[in-house]
Amino acid sequence: MNTISKIITWKRNILASTAVLLTLMVLSFYGVYTNQFYFLKPDNYIIPILTSVHFLYLYVIWFKITEGELPDPKMRNIEYALYAIMIVYLFKIYDSAMVLYSIETFEEHVIPATFKPMATLSLVLYSILPILSLYTFWLRKRYIGNYNFENYNDNLNIWQ
Repeated sequence: MNTISKIITWKRNILASTAVLLTLMVLSFYGVYTNQFYFLKPDNYIIPILTSVHFLYLYVIWFKITEGELPDPKMRNIEYALYAIMIVYLFKIYDSAMVLYSIETFEEHVIPATFKPMATLSLVLYSILPILSLYTFWLRKRYIGNYNFENYNDNLNIWQ
């Protein structure tokens, strides 16, 4: 894991996570079967709303590492919310795989030429996202520290 952390630094991980999240936000409005964007469907807004928590966590990680701060209960709560959101990401991997493999079902229908590339892109990005998230959790533990709040006040020295 040490060689991976030299290749994928914490900054690169946060930037890659941001790029993947932004791309998936755009793709959440895209219909692969029709090659059109749908902005009036409420289901399409689930991923953009959930990724706002992910963006907040990435910002907190960036801030804590650059400022050299200790973890706090608010950061822990955001991370725990992200654990729950990871379940949605895993469901989206399954859902994207089912959409990609549904092409045999619709052989007699007219399917756009962009179906396979866009469905594959969605599947790959949704598969990369949990890996980047787990790596972010590991980076938090390495650079910021564990969540240990029993003796938090004992370790806090305002004169340093």
